[in-house]
Amino acid sequence: DVVYNSTSNELVRTKTLTKNTIVQIDAQPYLQWYMKKFGVDLRKKGKKGAKDAKDGKEAKDAKEEPEEKKSRHVIFKLKAREAKQKLDPAVEEQFQSGRLLASIASRPGQSGRCDGYVLEGEELTFYKKKLEKKKKA
Repeated sequence: DVVYNSTSNELVRTKTLTKNTIVQIDAQPYLQWYMKKFGVDLRKKGKKGAKDAKDGKEAKDAKEEPEEKKSRHVIFKLKAREAKQKLDPAVEEQFQSGRLLASIASRPGQSGRCDGYVLEGEELTFYKKKLEKKKKA
């Protein structure tokens, strides 16, 4: 979904993809990648909360989601990555909501395919403020 375009509100209303447009995308593919790379489930609130919730639901989840076996080497790699990983709280909040704000970096062609990047840091806070102003008006 196109949520913001600095050029014209008409482009937001018609959902036209142009360069530097801010779009809202599904977070699921990024959640899966993050889970595989770092072994951290971002859908849960906080690291301790995720572990506590997992212990509480162990009997129910055993039937639904069988845990895949991991070698010792993989487990140590995941623990080392988890210790080093830092994630912006604003981005983590977006992961929990299931939608990410992204910016289109390329100029989309006729097929509508385009490249872009997920917003984070100062850029994310800037566009969040812009979107809040737009909603109030």
